[in-house]
Amino acid sequence: MERAATISVIVPVLDEEARLGRRLAELAATPGLGEVLVVDGGSADSTVAIAHTFSGVRLLSAARGRARQMNAGAAAAVGDVFLFLHADVSLPRDAAAWIVRTLADPRVVAGAFRTWTVPDGAPSRLGPLLRLADIRSRVARFPYGDQAIFVRRDAFARVGGFPDQPLMEDLELSRRLRRLGRIATVPAVVRVSGRRFVARPIRFTLIARTFPTLYRLGVPPRVLARFWGDVR
Repeated sequence: MERAATISVIVPVLDEEARLGRRLAELAATPGLGEVLVVDGGSADSTVAIAHTFSGVRLLSAARGRARQMNAGAAAAVGDVFLFLHADVSLPRDAAAWIVRTLADPRVVAGAFRTWTVPDGAPSRLGPLLRLADIRSRVARFPYGDQAIFVRRDAFARVGGFPDQPLMEDLELSRRLRRLGRIATVPAVVRVSGRRFVARPIRFTLIARTFPTLYRLGVPPRVLARFWGDVR
């Protein structure tokens, strides 16, 4: 009988004390997942201390930068599948079952979930507009990081992991993986914090709509990162 694939969950963090505890508690209660690796990029708050309170969580340190942190987690992970999870994204309880079912097709090298963007904290009058952010996850050919990308270990190695760039590292990884095989979007949803949209709705909408196009047109990620602001 073929051995079931093991899933390593890799969580890059930077000053996420408000969310990390809840996320790690959810992961501990999610059946079918393997190890959880939290990769800190130099937090100045209680993020590291919170990670230490969860038994079974492996805490790593890496140079600041989501791509570098996720690559460091992948290098230390032992699973057959890597699941990259942002600290403000919540998995469905049956996430592991969806991943295993999706990767049962040998043509599929990676996958991701649809998003359901929600207010982070107190309800906001902008809440209904958050649904606009979810359209991308249903129509885009290449998944983004907030969709909880999962990828076969060997495919991740073949494309060289995440490119070392400050922005659009998730889009570039997806583009490279697509050359190896199919990338599936499963019908289940992850709940994504709408904190950035609620804080600055017009600016966030403009950036989210234009940056992917600018990147495809060749604008360097370091240039885009200057206008994005806090990248983590």
